[in-house]
Amino acid sequence: MKLLLTGSSGYIGSNFINHSKSKYGFEHFSLLNQKIEGISFKKIDVVLHCAALVHQKIEYPYEKYHEINVVYPVRLAQLAKKNGVKQLVFISTIAVYGEDLEELDENTPCNPVSPYGKSKFEAEKQLLELNDDSFRVSIIRPPMVYGNKAPGNIDSLVRLVKKLPIIPLKGIENKRSFVFIGNLCHLVDSIIEQKQSGIFLASDDEPLSTTKLIELIAKNLEKKVYLIKIPFFESLLKLLKPSFHKRLYESLEVDNTITKEKLNLQNPYSVEEGIKLMIKGEKA
Repeated sequence: MKLLLTGSSGYIGSNFINHSKSKYGFEHFSLLNQKIEGISFKKIDVVLHCAALVHQKIEYPYEKYHEINVVYPVRLAQLAKKNGVKQLVFISTIAVYGEDLEELDENTPCNPVSPYGKSKFEAEKQLLELNDDSFRVSIIRPPMVYGNKAPGNIDSLVRLVKKLPIIPLKGIENKRSFVFIGNLCHLVDSIIEQKQSGIFLASDDEPLSTTKLIELIAKNLEKKVYLIKIPFFESLLKLLKPSFHKRLYESLEVDNTITKEKLNLQNPYSVEEGIKLMIKGEKA
């Protein structure tokens, strides 16, 4: 089977190539350096679209997100379908559900707030209109992806644990879902192998509290860390850095039972194994 992969230099794309290089042949496409109209779809069975404009420190206007996250993948899908490709796998995001949710599953209504989330949801809707018996459209919505050299908030916590012997984040009992890159690659692989279409949620089997996550990171770093509680720290953080407070103290639990039942899926890695592999710098 031959795959056309966009975003091959990105975190998900590069890890999927490493994960599945013995199983598939890969053709790469760069939105930055190539024109979609110049793609040869000869012998391509599946398009895996990982490329995207994600959250930026300085937000672009929505029009830029729409151009990269909607116009490009929809045009790519139209050409792929026209040229006989059988399946498109589109990496989306749980940002399509919006904010202020503590729990979500495949049936939770979407209400995106950020430009990134809005553009991804618009792309999903237009792509699903192309779905039929000859062209399967598969949408994957992951939460934060972690693993060896992954960007994001978990990497920030790793750096924090490395630097500080005392951290004022004791006793946080929230539940946040993440997905280890090895589990996400396994999900993508299962969807392609089973030729399944529709909406799929990625997640590790067990959500983690911020306190538990820090403890796991410290354990695998073999570093002694003292977790303490400071009066008014949470209130002060909520006032000064509300988005940071949300990620550290609030819950966002992903229930992907429907996805796992549809695919008869079992995650190959537990959350403890995922954190260990991330810290030890090993690839899944």
